[in-house]
Amino acid sequence: MVDLFSSGAPDAPDTGLRPLADRLRPAALAEVVGQEGVLGPDAPLGAMLASGRLGSLILWGPPGVGKTTIARLLAHETDMSFVQISAIFSGVQELKKVFEAAKLRRGNGQGTLLFVDEIHRFNKAQQDSFLPHMEDGTILLVGATTENPSFELNAALLSRAQVVVLMRLEAPALEALLVRAEEVEGQPLPLTEAARAALVEMADGDGRAMLNLAETVLSWKLKTPIDPKALSARLARRAAQYDKSGDAHYNLISALHKSVRGSDPDAALYWLARMLEGGEDPRYLARRITRMAVEDIGLADPQAQTLCLGAWDVYERLGSPEGELALAQAVVYLALAPKSNAAYAGYKAARKLAKDSGSAPPPKHILNAPTGLMKDQGYGDGYAYDHDAEDGFSGQNYFPDGMERPSLYQPVERGFERDLAKRTAYFAKLRAKRQGG
Repeated sequence: MVDLFSSGAPDAPDTGLRPLADRLRPAALAEVVGQEGVLGPDAPLGAMLASGRLGSLILWGPPGVGKTTIARLLAHETDMSFVQISAIFSGVQELKKVFEAAKLRRGNGQGTLLFVDEIHRFNKAQQDSFLPHMEDGTILLVGATTENPSFELNAALLSRAQVVVLMRLEAPALEALLVRAEEVEGQPLPLTEAARAALVEMADGDGRAMLNLAETVLSWKLKTPIDPKALSARLARRAAQYDKSGDAHYNLISALHKSVRGSDPDAALYWLARMLEGGEDPRYLARRITRMAVEDIGLADPQAQTLCLGAWDVYERLGSPEGELALAQAVVYLALAPKSNAAYAGYKAARKLAKDSGSAPPPKHILNAPTGLMKDQGYGDGYAYDHDAEDGFSGQNYFPDGMERPSLYQPVERGFERDLAKRTAYFAKLRAKRQGG
């Protein structure tokens, strides 16, 4: 990926009062780089513009990747009036005014591209208010969101708009932004090579943040380059993007769970640390880690579940930050433990079978008969007491009469389940022998 912002001229005079990020906004879509995956000739927006038919869009991506810039330039490329509102500050009355103005423009032969920032913050009724105006061509809606649209936007709205995913900027793209900033300002950043790399890392994939940081550094008017230590002393590191109730929350817990399942303790520790650094509740992590033990390690290592419960208890007793070490130890243990989801898969299969079989009763021979009437009905008749049987195993049927015997639990040849696999095979052999007899 390359630079989000162009090397072209800004669309307004550089007065020196406008922020650097604003002065470096591209003046045409062709100048926007860093999002080739959506703007290239065969990409969604490139194909739309080439066909001359631009539809409503939802631009989904992290902060500082060009959502507002792209929306503004789409209006310019299509000769539409650009109207921008924020879902944070706009209500029903503001929307009515926007729609009425758009109707007047349409009557005069001009379309309206309505850019709605943070569109996910509108409630269902507000989102629904866009639909008739999108359908009759009063507006072309371009919404911007940092949250997963499938969770935050109405299905009706999503069905009328194409979701376009914008990616965070990687280090080469952010470095290109610094070069552009130096060209516009007419001076190099007073940073050593290592400090320059540290500045790029501080931006954390956000182009706007990158330019704001560069502007701050240039304002110091330093005569000699400074190193990473001096840079860190002057600049606070930008907080990592993390929303405990949003998309990042679900993405990171998924990454942690799959790293454990994939037996990678280093990756698991990294994602655990990312969530803790983002302010995640350690109790939530303790619960999810225990779930991993039940779901992915299972009976391949019965000790795993006990260890996770112990780590949870240690955290409750010690609190943060000391108790978080117990969670880290549990994560490492789970990642290196033998894996089996046989009990989990068997349980899910049993639930499905229970649902499909309805209310089929147990066979009468395994029912208790505390009353004479129940005995007369055959309850308990023919029950074989396993402790009196050879090998302590009767081999009787315990499923409903007429049901074909299923195989729900199928242990794997890993960890402790190797022993359980031998036991299930042993009892299956005895069962066949008893029933055959």
